[in-house]
Amino acid sequence: MKKLLSPALAILLFLVPTLTACGNQTGTAGTPEAGASVKQELTANLAGEPYSLDPAIATDTKSFWIIDHLYEGLYAFDKEGNVVEGAAKKVEISPDGKTYTFTIRDDAKWSNGDAVTAKDFEYSWKRVLHKETGATNAFYLYYIKGAEAYNKGEGKLEDVKVKATDDKTLVVELNAPTSYFPKVMMNNVYFPVNQKVVEGNKNWVAEANTLVSNGAYQLASWEHDSQLTLTKSETYWNKSNISMDTLHFKMVPDATTYYQMYKTGELDIIDTLPIDAIEQEKNNAEYVSLPKFGTYLYTFNVTQEPFTNAKIRRAFALAVDRDQLTKNVTKAGETPAFAYVPQGVKTAGSDFRKEKPTYFTFDPTEAKKLLAEGMKEEGWSKLPAVTLKYNNAQNHKKVAEALQQMFTNNLGVDVKLENQEWKTYIDTYKQSNFQMARMGWVGSFLDPVAMLDYYLGESPNNQAKWVNPQFDELMEKAKVEQDEAKRNQYLHEAEDVFMQDLPVLPLFFYSQNYLNTKTLKDVTYSVYKNPDLRWAKKGAE
Repeated sequence: MKKLLSPALAILLFLVPTLTACGNQTGTAGTPEAGASVKQELTANLAGEPYSLDPAIATDTKSFWIIDHLYEGLYAFDKEGNVVEGAAKKVEISPDGKTYTFTIRDDAKWSNGDAVTAKDFEYSWKRVLHKETGATNAFYLYYIKGAEAYNKGEGKLEDVKVKATDDKTLVVELNAPTSYFPKVMMNNVYFPVNQKVVEGNKNWVAEANTLVSNGAYQLASWEHDSQLTLTKSETYWNKSNISMDTLHFKMVPDATTYYQMYKTGELDIIDTLPIDAIEQEKNNAEYVSLPKFGTYLYTFNVTQEPFTNAKIRRAFALAVDRDQLTKNVTKAGETPAFAYVPQGVKTAGSDFRKEKPTYFTFDPTEAKKLLAEGMKEEGWSKLPAVTLKYNNAQNHKKVAEALQQMFTNNLGVDVKLENQEWKTYIDTYKQSNFQMARMGWVGSFLDPVAMLDYYLGESPNNQAKWVNPQFDELMEKAKVEQDEAKRNQYLHEAEDVFMQDLPVLPLFFYSQNYLNTKTLKDVTYSVYKNPDLRWAKKGAE
């Protein structure tokens, strides 16, 4: 496979590929080479039922981890974390940077044996844009000419400039030259689905015997809410380079339980260790830790009292001691977040976050003052009751309880807690059925746009219901600006507007921790994706 090295395609992804795991380092666990007698299968923990294995519909990291192993887009990651041609064997870009011509591999196949064609990609991308599909990440296709207008019901399908000119050739025309477009295409909404399968069964994605995919693995079995298993696809064009034959994913949400399962050998790899176990594992050679391009936050619903008032939102933000939260509650090396976009992405030559690291500080006195001012503006003598919602994982519960105590101590506000099982919680969140709700956003590519786009006024992912035309305008300017310094300026100005209004309560920038058994090596870790298991190998102790 050819690495994409031209200026328009060179992509710095900050992946952490195949290093040796040890305390406080990033990478993978090193063991002897796997012997011929060692079965190449591993067991990981998904921590819950995936919301959907339809790449058009999924928005959560549980689903993404499975989808990334089942499907392959026109671009893909190689073992070293480079972006290379995937289902496309060749990519040509016009001199003006606006037209991409992809040639599909002759040996690209679906798991049912059908040939993967350019028409599959045209169908799949336009399916994402159909309003009836309900794809909340459809906006990632808005770089394509005509896509946004059609998705919003203001344009025609035939004006969406994605065209299969024959079975092997896909031509894509962008609104403007976009140097980072290959990064954007790593989002799951750019993955293909099989038209015949999708249109032949409305529940095609619900069971192992009906789901058809084109990636390194196929779905072999699915015991809902218990376990799913992927096996190496015999029809995958690059199957000879896939070393791990079978992937089992348990669905155990309780951190203490899956930690014990790892300790007894039932799991080969786990993430999000129980908070109480992190300190004792940090010096373990099996411990892997790395920053993640994501932000752990609570979303305010700005249409629900009391968070209709910006001063009250800011009061809640200033009342949280993030240093105490990360040092004494989460304990995994997270960075306190006094802004929204995480560290780790370079724009115009330096780290975007370091250019403007803070927008506020922990300040209980100012928080109480703002709360009083906000209540006065609204004519409230008593603050409306507040309920904080979160999904029912042990670590999230501890964070929620810590926030509850801080709001009592630092604001004099009693906040109720409510938790839900993951799939129910996702639906609750998507419907904006909350006042404050836990969420973590991880960028689907390494760029500030990947984080800020969630809160565009018409974004289906903007469950805060926050709309600011100035923010939207700055983001539009940033997406078409070719001068990197100006683009960087627009992105900072957009975050300025966002942080002034504070439709979210940022808590910390993620630090992801894993335990990776000594018998498992060559797991590829990423700062914004779940571990890539395609080239993992099992060996002896």
